[in-house]
Amino acid sequence: MTWLNEPADWSREGDTLTVRADPGTDFWRTTHYGFIRDNGHLLARAWDGDFVASVVVDGAYHDRYDQAGLMVRLDETTWLKCGIEFVDGLHLASVVVTREVSDWSVVPLSADPGPLHLQITRRGAAVEVHCATGTADLAMIRLAYLTAESSVLVGPMVAAPDGAGFTARFTGFTIAAP
Repeated sequence: MTWLNEPADWSREGDTLTVRADPGTDFWRTTHYGFIRDNGHLLARAWDGDFVASVVVDGAYHDRYDQAGLMVRLDETTWLKCGIEFVDGLHLASVVVTREVSDWSVVPLSADPGPLHLQITRRGAAVEVHCATGTADLAMIRLAYLTAESSVLVGPMVAAPDGAGFTARFTGFTIAAP
């Protein structure tokens, strides 16, 4: 696995990756806000074809738009990120799909959701995002068209667009053919 925009502070111990998001980092393209940012942190591996990727993510979310989760990326204009995003004091299950411009969908979580289990399943050009907190079963929160290109990057991502940065922990990242 290799970094896209390696953060200043990160460590890996066993199956746990701990990352402090650098301030002013994000992945976003144009929609609503009018800017493009492609400086968030992504620790990814290349994958060709269909897959199921999974991770459990937890973070000390504090500032607006603090976010941590998984990313599937073709290039700077075609990608999907999903995870927890902290917006206006709320923890949201968030999915952003970008194909030239970003779209954003959210599902409210509890006030302190704890760790979030994320799963992304890719079948051809379609990507399904599932999530769960606690002992709940995984539930689909997004089905989207991403890209017909076979080879993509997949892995944990974290960003802190507005604040001083925060620490996220990723446990048990896996990726395999379905």
